[in-house]
This record gives sequence, C-alpha cells and structure tokens, in this order.
Amino acid sequence: MKFKIFKFKSVTSTNDVSIDLIKEKKETIGCVLAESQTKGRGTHGKSWISDKGNLFSSIFFPLKKNLPSFKEFSIINPILISKTIKHYCYNEKINFKFPNDILINKKKICGILQEIITLNNEKFLIIGIGINVFLDPNIKNVYKSTNILTESKKRVNIDEIFNLIISSYENFFANIHLYSYENFKKQAYSMNLDN
Repeated sequence: MKFKIFKFKSVTSTNDVSIDLIKEKKETIGCVLAESQTKGRGTHGKSWISDKGNLFSSIFFPLKKNLPSFKEFSIINPILISKTIKHYCYNEKINFKFPNDILINKKKICGILQEIITLNNEKFLIIGIGINVFLDPNIKNVYKSTNILTESKKRVNIDEIFNLIISSYENFFANIHLYSYENFKKQAYSMNLDN
C-alpha cells in the first residue's frame, strides 16, 4: 500500500479533509498533513488544541477483509506511532493510555482519533494523529503534556516525522502476512499505563 500525500496550510481538521478526499475526490489511500487546524477533534467530541508547530495528520485507506479490524487498529496505531516518537526520544519511557493517548514519562505527547466511514458499501478507516513536536498545549487533564523538543533536546523536522509515520504504515502493510494480533496485544499490554 502506497500513500498519496496531501499537504495544506490550514484545515478544519485533517480527518475532515480525509473524509472529503474520500467522498468528493474519490481518493482511496492517502495521508493528509496540515500546518494548523481550526477545529481539531479528539475523542468523544473533545477539541484538539492545534498549536502551529506541532504535527497534525491523518492516514486513510479502505478497511478490506484481509486487513485487521477497526478494533485491532486501535492497538496497532499507538504501537506504530510510538516507534516514530521513540526514534527521537529513545531514552524515555513511552506508555499508552487507551484508547487514544501516547505518553512520555506520564506526560501526553500524542493523541489518535480513529473514525470509519462507508462509501458505496466500502469501509474506510481514517486515523487522525496529533503529535506535540515543539509545543505542549495547556490542557486540563489528569496528565500534563510534553513535546519532542523538550524530551529529546533536538529540533526535529515535521516532514521527517510525517515521512517516518508513513513509512511505518507502508512497512506494516507490506508485511501484513506476518501480522499477529497477539504480538501487538502483548506489546500494547506491556506499554499500557494502567498495568
């Protein structure tokens, strides 16, 4: 699976753009990257604070029968994305707070929003990814937030992070014959903050 790239200056949300690309432009496989979002969304209708300088992206593809289910991707996504974060913050402890948060040293660095839409009897999975790269929004949450710059002491390029995420998904799909839900589940369990 090869992802087509769509880049924007400002969008309402990258998931909204993905839905539009699928429904209106008939795109089936792609990645959206935006410099800013005006109506970023989190789970349960919460807003996602979209400070310019952080990463706002979405990946979308058809959820075919030979692929893992929506539920399984809720385990797969944080593992694939955390490997990208680990590339920069390799000495730090990374945990998950299911269903959608990745934390470093118990501080939130990434949020994931999974959505599914159906068009002409075909299901499409949209995975929204927000990573704090340079800024950590002041959120009223149980957990504080952090960013890659603070944790790694390195200024990183957003396009580079975006490309690493795309590569990790393309590699996952290229090796889908090796996929084991049990292996992903074990990894996720070991990284779950509640364990």
